[in-house]
Amino acid sequence: MKYNGLTDKQVEESRSKFGSNEIPDSEPTTFWEEFKETFSDPMIKILLAIAALMIVMFFFGYAEIYEPLGTIVAVLIVATVSAKTGVASDTKYRELKDNTEKDKCKVHRNGVITVIDVDDVVVGDKVLLQSGDKIPADGVLIDGALRVDNSALNGEAEECKKTAASENFQLEDDITGDTFVDAHSLFRGAVIFDGEGILDVRKVGLKTMMGKMAEEMQEDEPDSPLKVKLAKLAKQISTFGYIGAVLIAVLYLVYFVMQAGGVSQYFAMGIEPVVKDVVRALSLAIVIIVCAVPEGLPLMISLVLMQNTSKMLDHNVLVRKAEGIETAGSLNILFSDKTGTITKGMLEVVDFFTGDGNSIDIAQLSKHSKVKGLVDLAIGKNTQSMFDASHKVIGGNATDQALMKFLGEETFKTLENSSEYKITKQQSFNSANKFSQARIDSTGKTFYKGAPEKLLANAVKYLDADGNICTMDNAILNRKIDELAAKAMRVLAFGYSEKDMVENSINDDIVIIGLVGIRDDVRPEAKEAIREVQGAGIQVVMITGDRLETAVAIAKDAGLLKGGSDRALSSAQLNEMSDEEVKKIIPNIRVIARALPTDKSRMVRLCQEMNLVVGMTGDGVNDSPALKRADVGFAMGSGTEAAKEAGKIVILDDNFKSIKDAILYGRTIYHNILKFCKFQLVINVAAVVVSAIAPFFGVDEPLKVTHLLFVNLVMDGLGAMMLGNEPAKEEYMAEAPRKRDESIVSKKMMGQILTMGIWLTVVSFIYLKVPFFVNLFANEEQHLTGYFVLFIVAALFNGFNVRDDGFAIFAGLNENKDFIKVFLIIIIVQALLVNAAIVPLAPFQWIGEMFSCVPFGIKGWIAVVLLACTMIPADMVRKLCVNK
Repeated sequence: MKYNGLTDKQVEESRSKFGSNEIPDSEPTTFWEEFKETFSDPMIKILLAIAALMIVMFFFGYAEIYEPLGTIVAVLIVATVSAKTGVASDTKYRELKDNTEKDKCKVHRNGVITVIDVDDVVVGDKVLLQSGDKIPADGVLIDGALRVDNSALNGEAEECKKTAASENFQLEDDITGDTFVDAHSLFRGAVIFDGEGILDVRKVGLKTMMGKMAEEMQEDEPDSPLKVKLAKLAKQISTFGYIGAVLIAVLYLVYFVMQAGGVSQYFAMGIEPVVKDVVRALSLAIVIIVCAVPEGLPLMISLVLMQNTSKMLDHNVLVRKAEGIETAGSLNILFSDKTGTITKGMLEVVDFFTGDGNSIDIAQLSKHSKVKGLVDLAIGKNTQSMFDASHKVIGGNATDQALMKFLGEETFKTLENSSEYKITKQQSFNSANKFSQARIDSTGKTFYKGAPEKLLANAVKYLDADGNICTMDNAILNRKIDELAAKAMRVLAFGYSEKDMVENSINDDIVIIGLVGIRDDVRPEAKEAIREVQGAGIQVVMITGDRLETAVAIAKDAGLLKGGSDRALSSAQLNEMSDEEVKKIIPNIRVIARALPTDKSRMVRLCQEMNLVVGMTGDGVNDSPALKRADVGFAMGSGTEAAKEAGKIVILDDNFKSIKDAILYGRTIYHNILKFCKFQLVINVAAVVVSAIAPFFGVDEPLKVTHLLFVNLVMDGLGAMMLGNEPAKEEYMAEAPRKRDESIVSKKMMGQILTMGIWLTVVSFIYLKVPFFVNLFANEEQHLTGYFVLFIVAALFNGFNVRDDGFAIFAGLNENKDFIKVFLIIIIVQALLVNAAIVPLAPFQWIGEMFSCVPFGIKGWIAVVLLACTMIPADMVRKLCVNK
């Protein structure tokens, strides 16, 4: 039927009335939005509160301006780095989209067929659809016949037949699962398997099913596990700081009263000394709070996430949301798509066998020349597929394409160009006959390709591996076919007849050349990756639109179903259960078949109610709600834009192995955060204790405010660089997953922090009070400058301790070259600060005065470094005791 289509004027009128077919992209992540988002972080709020307190103290003359300014600068750096990371991740994602060529379609316009962008389609357009085309809008098939792949929309991998509708057929407004598989409706995003037809466009843009799904993706996401843990840590640290500050302030006031000889004598001194003591106690309390809060932690996390999002691109993982990569390491349960993720995403020949049921290794088939030659003719001269100029298989259905890949391009081209093998009669495959046939007179044979039951009904002979004709034993062959069917393989048979071809009929002298088992096979690397992920204590559940039998067969091959209490359920079985019943069996579920979008969203919700961290993979529009609701959504690179918008991570190669890599790096990031917390909190504990009790020992201010600024900001920022790049270790994959609300500081970690914090405190007082160390210096100024150096260098040596929970604290330094670089930079900066006062330049002298540092001799340096070194053997002793 000839269609003139719309005129240019009608196109504009339609677009004006019904809207554009463009589905608006989500707004790009802006620097300012990401910058503002940082200030919702609990740790940042604490830092800003401290800065405000210090500014008030400064105006009353009881604090230096450096500390609040330094804290504000640190917060601004964190906000800037976080914003840059968010914008960079979004930019990479958009570059990926921009590099993808826009979809085109063929429409009847102004009396001719025109190729236009899909976004330019309007209601009323008549779109020509052919094999391989993607449907550009929702509408109705009004001419021709199609077989459609709706998997991008409903997850069903099966071919859906569509026939031309009558003129009065209406497209449903309320779309259900049944609407996808009705006889006439077509939806944007689906792909044409085979056939040709005309789509009458009824809905475009946001009114299409895909457009409505994209609009639904705007809901709020759950807090990431890292955010939950950090909020808990912020609360713990602030509580520790506030309680400690109050206790110290009270103790000091009691100390002042006792020094005066009692309460009455104390207040008899007058109001001014009392006010001064109260202010002094409050000042010390604020210093304690400053010491307690790890100002560098937010910066460290921002830097680590930024560094690792870049690294992950080398592993085919595009991180859209920086926190997504850490969340991947916290997974308790992962719902994985089957097609293209666990399997290769395409049908292929995985077994070839002869009529006696014996398999021939596909790689060795060429050695069986007679069988190979006849199979080549049965496929190459009996197919609707071919190789195009770019060596890609096109045409035919998925089965034909799998057989063409099995045949190979070189063999196909040889047969195609040969005048010897000319087809004289041919009949294509159809669903009624379940076979195709081709007559080649030069060979004297008619070749058949089709369902085994059709060919075997007329076969009495078969070729063995050596090409000998043997008598059939159907019972043996049927057992082999049943065995492959149980493994979700589709079996096809090839045969030939010496008689002429008869239309719609199979001759009665068929000789079976061989049979093949075809399926979308499990990726070899996916099996190993699944084993590693399961070894990491993560429950992997395959969730697919395929039928239960197929899903079970694939799950067994992939190592997901191992018997025992493992369960495979269909969507129907799942929906017969209440939420509480499903929760009871969630730990045993390994497969969910015939899954609907609602099933995926429901499983995510139930698992989160059980306090599990949930991962979900997906590629279709139907997957988008679950990808959005999951703690981390893994969208497939080949999937729909709706899925990529919904996911935090895009797996560029659609491979389960890349998901495993994301989990490993997520766990590495978390370990590096823990290492940094141990590194920083030891410093903070020691700073709090030393600052709190030193005045009782006659040392009023062992660490100046500027020293604390250096410790809390410079050391912590550089410490982030030291420990943020620690290498990934496969041993992390052997650990059990962490709970969503688990505290960052575990009992074991607290033991290390307190032990080493106390040791650093002991070393501090040995240095501050033992005459040997006091007498090494000419005056108190040098002695206290030496203590500043001691504190920093001791913290640096403790950096080695936190690199490993065992004794391999120097292992892998070649994989983290930043560690030694930063270690040396901090030592050099310390030396410059100490000697700044003697540099004959005003800025250096000002820095020396700011940090209250003066030069001291080589003996002092040796003593300081040797005392600082004791941090390593002290922690070795602790580890030895803990391990025993």
